[in-house]
Amino acid sequence: MGRFIFFTFFSLVSLLAIFPTVIPQSKPVMAQPLYTNSRWIVDGGGQRVKLACVNWVSHLEAMVTEGLSKQPVDAISKKIASMGFNCVRLTWPLFLVTNDSLASVTVRQSFQSLGLSDTISGIQANNPSIIDLPLIKAFQAVVSSLGANNVMVILDNHISKPGWCCSNSDGNGFFGDKYFNPDLWIKGLTQMATIFNGVSNVVGMSLRNELRGPRQNVNDWYRYLQKGAEAVHSANPDVLVILSGLSYDRDLSFLRNQQVNLTFTGKLVFEMHWYGFSDGQAWLSGNPNQVCGRVVDNMMRLSGFLLDQGWPLLVSEFGMDLRGTNVNDNRYINCFLATVAELDLDWALWTLVGSYYLREGVIGLNEVYGVLDWSWCENRNSSFLERISAVQSPFRGPGLSETNLHKVIFHPSTGLCVLRKSLFEPLRLGPCSNSEGWSYSAQKTLTLKGTYFCLQANELENPAKLGIICTDSTAKWETISDSKMHLSTKVNNGSTACLDVDSENTIVVSTCKCLGRDNMCDPGSQWFKLVDSTRSSISTKSFLQMDSILALPGKDFVWKLLRSALE
Repeated sequence: MGRFIFFTFFSLVSLLAIFPTVIPQSKPVMAQPLYTNSRWIVDGGGQRVKLACVNWVSHLEAMVTEGLSKQPVDAISKKIASMGFNCVRLTWPLFLVTNDSLASVTVRQSFQSLGLSDTISGIQANNPSIIDLPLIKAFQAVVSSLGANNVMVILDNHISKPGWCCSNSDGNGFFGDKYFNPDLWIKGLTQMATIFNGVSNVVGMSLRNELRGPRQNVNDWYRYLQKGAEAVHSANPDVLVILSGLSYDRDLSFLRNQQVNLTFTGKLVFEMHWYGFSDGQAWLSGNPNQVCGRVVDNMMRLSGFLLDQGWPLLVSEFGMDLRGTNVNDNRYINCFLATVAELDLDWALWTLVGSYYLREGVIGLNEVYGVLDWSWCENRNSSFLERISAVQSPFRGPGLSETNLHKVIFHPSTGLCVLRKSLFEPLRLGPCSNSEGWSYSAQKTLTLKGTYFCLQANELENPAKLGIICTDSTAKWETISDSKMHLSTKVNNGSTACLDVDSENTIVVSTCKCLGRDNMCDPGSQWFKLVDSTRSSISTKSFLQMDSILALPGKDFVWKLLRSALE
C-alpha cells in the first residue's frame, strides 16, 4: 500500500507541474449603464465593473482629440482596448459647447487658425471623414469609435478656456475665476450631458478637473458641485456623476463630516489625483519606506476614507515618466501600485497621448508620460503596461466569489504575484491571474490556502520554500518598515531577513534593505503587498487533490517522504 501511495503521490505532483490550472485575465466589459453599490461601481445586474481607464486629451487649443493626425481613430481605439483598458477619460473644454462662435468651426478651420498646416494634412490622410466636421461632431465621432471597440467613456470637463492645465493663475481654477462662470459651467454640463444622452458607452461625467487657486473654498464647493451634479443627472440620468476635490483634486477631507446633498442615489463617485510630483521631490530626497508610509497615510486622510464611508473613489489621474530615468517617479509608482492593488481602486492613467498637436506653444511636443510613442504607433514602455495589467481586473467586489477570500502576494515593482510551478521548484513571480491563494494567520504564517504548506525562509540569498513545519520562526512573516511592505522573518542562523526577488524572478530571502533613513537605496525588490482577493486561485484546486491522497492509509509514510523532500 505504501508503494502504491508513493507512486500515486509523485504521479500527481508531476501532473500538477505539467498541467497547472490557469485562470484567464478578465476582459474589458461593456455593461452600461453603471451604478454604485457602496464603494463599488457595478452594472445593472449588480456585477462589479472595475474602471481601468486611460486619459485621452481633447481640451487643448485645437479642441480636437489628440493623435488624429498620426493614426486613424479606429486604430487608436483598437489599440486602447488591446492594451487592456476598458475605459477612456476623455477631456473637453467648456467653451467647446458654450462659445457660440465655435459652434460651426470645423476641425480644418481650427487647425488653420493655429497655423498647423502639417496637422491638417495628417488628419486628411488618416481621418478624412473627420477633417471637415464641426468640432463637437468630431468629438462625438471619437466617442462613437471607442464604443464600437467596446471601450467605455468618462467625459471630463477639464478646463473652460482651451489650453494646457493647470496653474493657480490660469483663470480656470475655481468658481468666479476669469474663465469659470458657474452659470455658464452648468449650462455646458447640461448641454454635454444632453448630447450624449442615450450613447451607451458614455458611462460617466466628471464635473470639473483639479479645482484650485486662491478663490477655492468649501462652501462654494458644496454650492456649485451639488448644482452641477443635479443638472447632469437631470439631463442624463444614466451616467455616473463624478466629483473632484480641492487643491488640484487631492483634498476631499471636508466630506468626512458633511456629505453632499443630492436628490438621486446610486450614481455618485468621487475622484482624486496622485502623482509622484504631488509630493514634490520627496521620493528622491527621502527614504522610500518612510515617504511611502507618510504619503499613503496622507492620501487616506484626505480622500481614501471615503471608501470606508461606502463611496466609490476613482484615481482619475496618475502616471510617470515612462522613459524610466526619473528616480522620483520610479519610487513613487511602486508605492502607488501597491496601494491601488490593496484598495482595489478604479483608476485612469495619464496619458494615452504620445505627442500633442500644440502644447504650451510647442508644435508636436513629445509626451513622456504617454503610453504611446511620439508617432502613436508603438507602446512607449511595454514593461510598464505589463506592470499595470495586474490591476486592470478586480481582485474583489460584487459578483466575485464571497466565499473564496484569500491573499495574493503582489510585487509592485514588477506587477507580478508569487506563484509556484510545482511543489518542488522554487517559488517565482508570475502573472497575478495565475496567482496562488494564501492565508495569513494571526501567528504570521503564510499558508497556501486549503493546504498544510507554508512559506519558509532558508539561508540568506537562497530561495524561499514551501514547508510543512509552520511553527518555526523561519515560517513567521512580519510586515515591517513604514511602507508595511517588507515581509521579514528569521533564517536558520537566527538573523533577520526579508523576502526578495532575484534577477530571474525567483523568490529568495535577503538582508533587509532601506530600513534606516538612507535616501540612496531602493527597496523595490523587497516590497510585497498582501492583497485581499476573491478571484479564483490555483492552489486550493490542485492541493485539495493532494490532501485527499495524504488522507489515504499509509499517509505517515507519505508525510515522511514529503518532509524530507521539502527540507
